[in-house]
Amino acid sequence: MSLARRDAPRLDAAQRERGIQRTECGIEFAEARGRSLRLGRLRVQTIAASEPDRSARHGSAREVLGAFLRLGCLSFGGPVAHLGYFHAEFVERRRWCDEETFGEIVALAQALPGPASSQVGFVLGLLRAGGAGAAAAWLGFTMPSALLMLAFAFGHRLLSGRLGAGAVHGLQLVAVAVVAQAIVSMRRTLAPDWARMALAVAAGLVVFFNLGALLAIAMGAVVGLALPRGRQPTSANRGQIWGTSAANEKQMWGSVGFVPSVVAAVMFVLLLFGLPVAALLAAHYREEHFLLWQGLAVANAFFRTGALVFGGGHVVLPLLERAVVQPGWVDPSTFLAGYGAAQAIPGPLFTFSAFLGAVVRPAVAPVLISAVALVTIFLPGLLLIVVVLPHWSRLRERPRIQAALRGVNASVVGVLAAAFVHPVWTSAVHSLRDVAIALAAFVLLVRWRIAPWVVVAAVAGVSILTALV
Repeated sequence: MSLARRDAPRLDAAQRERGIQRTECGIEFAEARGRSLRLGRLRVQTIAASEPDRSARHGSAREVLGAFLRLGCLSFGGPVAHLGYFHAEFVERRRWCDEETFGEIVALAQALPGPASSQVGFVLGLLRAGGAGAAAAWLGFTMPSALLMLAFAFGHRLLSGRLGAGAVHGLQLVAVAVVAQAIVSMRRTLAPDWARMALAVAAGLVVFFNLGALLAIAMGAVVGLALPRGRQPTSANRGQIWGTSAANEKQMWGSVGFVPSVVAAVMFVLLLFGLPVAALLAAHYREEHFLLWQGLAVANAFFRTGALVFGGGHVVLPLLERAVVQPGWVDPSTFLAGYGAAQAIPGPLFTFSAFLGAVVRPAVAPVLISAVALVTIFLPGLLLIVVVLPHWSRLRERPRIQAALRGVNASVVGVLAAAFVHPVWTSAVHSLRDVAIALAAFVLLVRWRIAPWVVVAAVAGVSILTALV
């Protein structure tokens, strides 16, 4: 989907002061089909349009919940497709915000760790109905897929025998194709030149040799400072690049005050450094209070994972693998089966955490641990949105921050590539027949652009048939 470039008409200062200026947010992306992340280029052009409906900026949390619940049930296709759904629903149809505000929210979400589409929805709910609206937006958009993943966590254990084993193996092969598709797409967007490609390779080697994804991401931020810089926004062209206006910035940045921003920052720091300490202390009383220890350990693992996910939902795969598979909480086959099933449902990919929380071993309170995993993986990204929102108009113009983010985005390509080798490929592909099925699924997703849920159903069916033969 792309919007044709239009010549931006000149508007005088009086028109801009009256708020008549709007923007056309062109979200260009190679493909928005599939749950794989097809990152695109956000282009904002200034056009003359009527002032957005001021009365549409005030609503109730119930209204926000209903709107996002509907989208949570219908939004297939991955993060970029979610942004297209949001634009059509909240900019064009409901007119909750104008084009320029929407473009600015997308730019902010793409610059922070966490699930971009959920962060955009969170801010839209915040603008519409305050803090209650933000919570309602997240709840409505997240719960449908989270409940489906929770149901699969309990139902996949019923898949026994050759039939069940074939279905589970089919989901694992789908995961191979989906991750490969994500790597190809993200390489084109996040590592398009030789310097960033070299950084991606180096980051992949760091993870491959078990030096840690955190080290790879930190290395990307440091090396990014030395990467060649692209064109940066200036005071003269900022309106065309970011799509901002004085009235728009007042609406958006005023939605979060200084005090909530500070509170969110303190919460983020306390949880990031306090949860490991709490889990370590609880480990001394593991036998007497096992559920408490398990809840704190899971909260720590998923919160740290959510705080490190730059570059889209699929980057969460290697981080979660290190968090739950390496300690022995979840076996590799179950992990990949859940990841494959996540491709066939609507909503954010981060709801994969609901599945993982429910299958953590030993299972003492699977529903409770599932809820802990779900909330804590989303929480870092949402807290950071609240922290940065009042200051984004200044931070976005700093070249060093932009350079560090380019390095981080390039490094996550390598992190995902390392995860593709192990555990995705090594756990799922055991024969030439598996190679052929995974390759066919990849072609269906990339070349023919078949919807992911169709590919999931087809590959699972083929895998069942081959298991029965």
